[in-house]
Amino acid sequence: MKLILDAMGGDDAPNAIVEGAIAAQRDFDDCELVLVGRQEAVQAAFEKNKCKALPERVSILDAREVIEMTDDPANAFRRKKDSSMTVGLNLLKAGQGDAFISAGSTGALLSASTLLVRRAKGIRRAAVAPVIPTGCGGSVLIDGGTNAECTPEYLVQFAFMGSVYAQYILGREKPRVGLLNIGAEPGKGDTLRQETYALLTRLAEEGSLNFVGNVESREAVFGQADVIVADGFSGNILLKAMEGTAMYFTKLLKEAFQSSTKAKLGYLLSRGGMSDMKRIMDYREVGGSCILGIQKPIIKAHGASDGKAIYYAIRQARNAVACNVCGIIADHAAQLSGAGN
Repeated sequence: MKLILDAMGGDDAPNAIVEGAIAAQRDFDDCELVLVGRQEAVQAAFEKNKCKALPERVSILDAREVIEMTDDPANAFRRKKDSSMTVGLNLLKAGQGDAFISAGSTGALLSASTLLVRRAKGIRRAAVAPVIPTGCGGSVLIDGGTNAECTPEYLVQFAFMGSVYAQYILGREKPRVGLLNIGAEPGKGDTLRQETYALLTRLAEEGSLNFVGNVESREAVFGQADVIVADGFSGNILLKAMEGTAMYFTKLLKEAFQSSTKAKLGYLLSRGGMSDMKRIMDYREVGGSCILGIQKPIIKAHGASDGKAIYYAIRQARNAVACNVCGIIADHAAQLSGAGN
């Protein structure tokens, strides 16, 4: 398979993208990697990583422009037709690649993906679906921040797409789908949540979806559901709150372990468990968020991604292609388009 990387997207581009590509090339011998970006900058990054010649199955496609975080996300790809993101997505659209990976602007990536690669027929909105750390080994949060205003139909489609992703990528045989809400009871929440709850309940009764009811944010982290359905506004608040809590908790632990000699000894005794916890909370091992609802796999990596995060983003794209997640969603598009009626 051929995977296309936006070599100029992200805080540490192109170096982080090159580091990830080198590691992926060693491990995934079934993948060809195309890095799109300024030829000389990408080549210099390879040389910095002790690769005077490009590794096997790795190539560079020159693109002179870069979409910056300050650019208007809705129009950046139109104005910068020779940007690494626009050129890469056009390659994907033309069938010259199987998936696209970028750590660039989320808004620009979503707009360009929707208008260039296009949504699957019948899908009303594409949605970012990050996998968040929970007690069940990780849950798909959909939407993670791309659609602030939603209808019940959108949320029902998110539930279907998230369920497909959890089944084929996370390996959940019958993914449990929960609706993010302010209480567990059926009557909780605003009109959007109440109407969505009724639709999801009906689909569960028909056997189309394994809906387990409302999920409160404090319960979500314990793994109550494999898929957490939310509008992009609420979903992004949950996502950022979890990230901030993890950072603050890590800071408190560090301060506590440095407070005395006994505390330092306690750290040494518990270092293995602490390392496991750090790994679980490390966003880099997830790699990125798949944008579901687009005709081909598109992975949005974190803007602060390092080489390790890009490596796992490549692995995630590889798995999405191998499992044909986008094709499965497209095959159910007719059912999805009528699910909210």
